[in-house]
Amino acid sequence: MEQKGPHPDVKEPIQGFPQVGFLKNFIHSENILVGDYTYYDDPEGPERFENNVLYHFPFIGDRLIIGKFCAIARDVTFIMNGANHKMSGFSTYPFFIFGHGWEKATPQAGDLPSKGDTVIDHDVWIGYNATLMPGVHVGSGAIIASKSVVVQDVPAYSVVGGNPAKVLKYRFEDSCIQELLTIAWWEWRAEKISQHLESIVGCDLEKLREAAALPDVV
Repeated sequence: MEQKGPHPDVKEPIQGFPQVGFLKNFIHSENILVGDYTYYDDPEGPERFENNVLYHFPFIGDRLIIGKFCAIARDVTFIMNGANHKMSGFSTYPFFIFGHGWEKATPQAGDLPSKGDTVIDHDVWIGYNATLMPGVHVGSGAIIASKSVVVQDVPAYSVVGGNPAKVLKYRFEDSCIQELLTIAWWEWRAEKISQHLESIVGCDLEKLREAAALPDVV
């Protein structure tokens, strides 16, 4: 019977190489959601990932949502909305957090800037030491270069780099990108993915199109 790859619920998918872990199995926060097969690579252990999700306070409620089959390198940092200060007044200093009478300057609901959830779609590769700012949306198939600072949305199947990160190129023609997003191979059953790996990692759109048309393996 056709193998269906490693089980997404195992922490250490490469036996004897614990620095790579399927990330969803290391997450404790209810506001961090990670899809199957997404991995984090860190020589100090994948359990360090949440340490790099900064200013992520439960009372704010923003979420970090990461899709399936993403590859995330060491020291990728996510800045969440809790890092924001009130900017509508003359001072941005957070007096209220220190108490002792300064709590009278506590911001009201809606005073603090918020850009909502940070969303990483599927099959995204994020390079070493990249930083993603609050509320960005990274499209499927995108590549973020090492040490990039992502301050705005990243289009699907683009390659971005720099500070601030800018689109350096698109991996494929727009018509191909749109079809890849429609095919959405990452939503296939594990057995079907395993059976058609050559089409997924290759660059023959017709073969991938034919694979997509086939029924799921039972």
